[in-house]
Order: sequence, then C-alpha cells, then structure tokens
Amino acid sequence: MKLVILKNNLRDGLNALERTVTENTNLPILKNVLIRTFNNKIQLSATNLELAITRFVSGKIIEEGSITAPLSTLLSITNNTNNERINLNVENNTLLFKTDNYEAVIQGLPEEEFPIIPKLENISNYLQINSEILKDSLSKVINAVQISEIRPEISGVLFDFQVTNFKLVGTDSFRLAEKTINENEFKSTFQRGFKIIIPLKTAQELLRISMSEIVTIFIDPNQMLFKSDDLEIISRLIDGTYPDYEQIIPKSLETDLVFEREHLVNAVKLVSTFSGKINDVKISLKDGKKFLEIYSANQYLGENKYLVPTKAKGKDFNVSFNWRYLIDGLKNFSSQEMVFGINGDNRPALLKNSADNSYFYILMPIKS
Repeated sequence: MKLVILKNNLRDGLNALERTVTENTNLPILKNVLIRTFNNKIQLSATNLELAITRFVSGKIIEEGSITAPLSTLLSITNNTNNERINLNVENNTLLFKTDNYEAVIQGLPEEEFPIIPKLENISNYLQINSEILKDSLSKVINAVQISEIRPEISGVLFDFQVTNFKLVGTDSFRLAEKTINENEFKSTFQRGFKIIIPLKTAQELLRISMSEIVTIFIDPNQMLFKSDDLEIISRLIDGTYPDYEQIIPKSLETDLVFEREHLVNAVKLVSTFSGKINDVKISLKDGKKFLEIYSANQYLGENKYLVPTKAKGKDFNVSFNWRYLIDGLKNFSSQEMVFGINGDNRPALLKNSADNSYFYILMPIKS
C-alpha cells in the first residue's frame, strides 16, 4: 500500500476514532487503527467490539493495500509533524510514515488479524435526519443518563420511533429528559414504530464527531448503523425493556412558576457554594409569591440565600433539589422565560418552555 495524504485529513480521521480504541490484554490489536483502500477512498476504522467507527478520508492512492497500526502513535506523530504532505507506505507489516524531513517505521499487524466489523443485514428501511437536529436532540437528553450495572436498560438513550414522531429519552431514575422530533424534521421508510436503546458511549461519540449534513440510520435486532457521506458508526444495542417512564410525567401541577432562566441558573450556582454532601438546595415561595428563595446551609461553612423574581400560581412549597441536576436541566433550554412546575416535596417537578412542547425535563425532589 502506498498513499499520499494531507496532514489535516489524516489527523481529523484519526481524531474521529481516538476514543473508540481500548486497552485489552486479550486483544491488543484493539489499540490499532485499520488503514485500507476502499472504492478509491482511504478508510480508517477502529472498534472496541461494541462500537465501530469508520471514517473515509481523501488522499492519493498510488498502490492498494491495508495494514493496522497503533492509533495513539500514529496520531501523535501526525499532530507533531510540520509538513502538510504525508506519505504512508506498507512493507512487511510495517508502516512507513514519511515527510520531507521526518521518517518513522511503525510496527503493524495485517488486516486479517483485525476484528471483523459487522454489517447490517437489513438496510431496506431507514430513517434520515439532519445531523444538527439529531445532535441537538441528543444533547438535551444525554446528561440525564448514567451507566447503571444494576439496571443496564437505563444506561443509554431510548430511541422511540412512532412513525409520525421520533422521541429521544434519557433517565437515571432521579431525573428524566424527553425530546420529540416532529415528522417534518425527518424522512423514514419504516411502516411501524420501534423502540431501541443505544449505549451512552455511542450517544457521546455521535455528539463529538463531525458529520456531513444528512445522517441515515439503519436498524437491526441487535445493532444499528449511523451513516453519512464520509462516516459510518456501527453500535450494538442495549438488550432490555426501557422503563414505562410516561407514568411519572406530571399530569397536573400544584404550583406553576414563571421566571428568567439565566437568573435562576446564576442564583443556584451562587447558593450551591454552601450546599451539603448531597448537593441540596432548598427552593420556596416568599413575599406573597413574588419571589423564589434559593437557600442552602452547611454546618461547617454557614448559610446563604438568593431571591429570584417569579410569577407564581398555586400552592406554597418548600422543596429540596440536587442543584447539579437542576442546573443540567436549565442548561438544556435556550429560551429565557421558563416554567417550573412543582408538585410538593415527594413528587416529580417539571421544567419546560411554555412556547415549545417538544422538550421537557423532570426532576425528583430530595426527600427531607
């Protein structure tokens, strides 16, 4: 194999794969990137056996071929070379990296030893969506997800496709976020709905990696493929049934609060300086329901409070929340005016934008 490739193209391709490689004493080749020529393109692939990413990059192919080489080593010397033009040659399972004033011989392994990247059997049906819409929707639910060994079914993002809309859901049982993508924002050939759970790692990579404008999604019983012009991401799916979360969505609210989002974010950040080990801040209505009082106390530090102007309807309350979870929810919104629905100190609270029903964030209070 003989290739000529620009530094930026090689660097960007390797960066897309960097977090996929893993240390595995039983399969040390998982630290390698597969470099091969394919359909007049240069293909870079990496896998950890649960997630496989392939990036196609431009370059001049002088001689077809393939090799695998340590990704971290190749990325390091690519980042540090001063030359824009890089020559990659393969001789006897070694990769020769050469520029005008630099040369390195990297020990490699043949393609035959690299794990086979699975192919999806069913590609007749697909869902097509703008990559920015997909990423924006993922970003609004992903911070509600945490890895759980006890409940692996909540260790990822739920893709709930219902033909006329497409919902993304994340929860860690303390908070929950749901984003709905309307049917005018995607194209699909699926005739019926489906529910699948993609691992958190896959969702994180989808957010991190740059993509072309349109992403096509294919589904198999055990895996899925995200495909764009120069990128393919194949991921296993999490086995299990996602919780019936809709039963915890508040159907009515005891108290409706309307406030400026940034004002509450700043107040919670400031007051949280005195919060305890469980990151608790107390929120209550004050002064004839004109102000929200944000309060926290620490026996070793002291106490503090902040008054936030609000418009309130309903019952008075005094409820504690995990301030980090509350901030996470508030940051997921872009609107200035927010609605915070409270249902006492032991039932879920609801954050939403009164002008947009496509997204909401549910937060459980901390029990007194």
